[in-house]
Amino acid sequence: MKISKKTLANGLRVITAPMKDNPTVTVLVLVEAGSKYESARENGISHFLEHMCWKGTENRPGPVDISRELDSMGSSYNAFTSHEHTGYYAKADARHFKKIFSIVSDVYLHPIFPEGEIEKEKRVIIEEMNMYRDIPQRHVEDLFMKLLYGNSPAGRSILGSKKSVLRLSRGDLARYHLSHYLPESTVLVVAGKVSPVQTLKEAEKTFGKIFPGRKGDKQKIQEGQGKPAALLHYRKTDQVHFMLGVRTCGFFDKKIPALSVLSSVLSGGMSSRLFVKLREEMGIGYYLRANQESFTDHGYFQISAGVDPKRIKEAIRAVLGECRRLCEAEVPNEELAKAKEILISEMKFSLESTEDVCSFFGEQEILKRETETVEQKAAKIRKITAADLQKTAREIFLDRNLNLVLLGPLRREEEFLKMLKF
Repeated sequence: MKISKKTLANGLRVITAPMKDNPTVTVLVLVEAGSKYESARENGISHFLEHMCWKGTENRPGPVDISRELDSMGSSYNAFTSHEHTGYYAKADARHFKKIFSIVSDVYLHPIFPEGEIEKEKRVIIEEMNMYRDIPQRHVEDLFMKLLYGNSPAGRSILGSKKSVLRLSRGDLARYHLSHYLPESTVLVVAGKVSPVQTLKEAEKTFGKIFPGRKGDKQKIQEGQGKPAALLHYRKTDQVHFMLGVRTCGFFDKKIPALSVLSSVLSGGMSSRLFVKLREEMGIGYYLRANQESFTDHGYFQISAGVDPKRIKEAIRAVLGECRRLCEAEVPNEELAKAKEILISEMKFSLESTEDVCSFFGEQEILKRETETVEQKAAKIRKITAADLQKTAREIFLDRNLNLVLLGPLRREEEFLKMLKF
């Protein structure tokens, strides 16, 4: 897929991914504003601002004004906040391109933060916090970040805490929007039945007049660990949900392709090592996954699953054993080829819709300030050898590098801490 990338005079980056055979178009605006840009006092403001941008604009004063207009086109629309960026998007039939462009840009550029809506939305966000805490597979991820990064921006929740959200004011939101929603920290991505000329014309008209500013930077993460660490969160559940992981590296490290292949060897497909060991041989759990999570300046490799509390120690030993196997012997060529093809196919599958194409290119640009095609990424994956995998496994799977979070009906954290040995 050939994309067009232009930068406006004010620094805003514009990406167009034409998909002439797709009848839809997606408009996505991404901005460098996430929980890693927040102080402890304002924790959760990036996410709160994302909610409030939909609550009324200068051109569409009420939240229903925005949603009614989008719904009238049969549009799919939403927003999201991560540790390092926030995104707003809408998707519709390609004939509605100008209209959804107008709405998404209005939501991003001209929110008015109605006082009454602010107080109501605080309660909505608290219910969102409650919802995610009630999903163990999700909550264990937040606990893992807390274990690794503590009371730093990376260790704090994207949603904030109830206390931090309740004390945020309209002035806080307006100041944060003014200081972070700047052209030089923004990427506009359009994908679908649209041309680069169409996109650039609308971008110049809508975003070209915005003045650049001085973007605040995020706090750099200080990595460091001298011994294994564990965190046990008691909850009366039928399963123990655990996440076992090691510190690795950020987006820009050359080990990223090898780490991706490692994750595929462990959990890519139903013939992967962890699936065969834990589910087929041991019958010990239903879901399991291995994944490399990367940020701009740090990252971690994690393995997670949900198992019967009576068999949690068996599960941890089995996972550690599979990691140790990767250090002790090279992955056979046939297995390595399979893991690579799964990764590459997953990337290709993820580019079948216009919103996924926007995310694929937009998130690369907002985080790395560069983009690679699927073919370029696939070429790097195919270059990984069995020796590369073993070398990478030996570098990351170290006793002192181990971290374990458990969520479930367990009490004695020290028992599990003693198990953290490869």
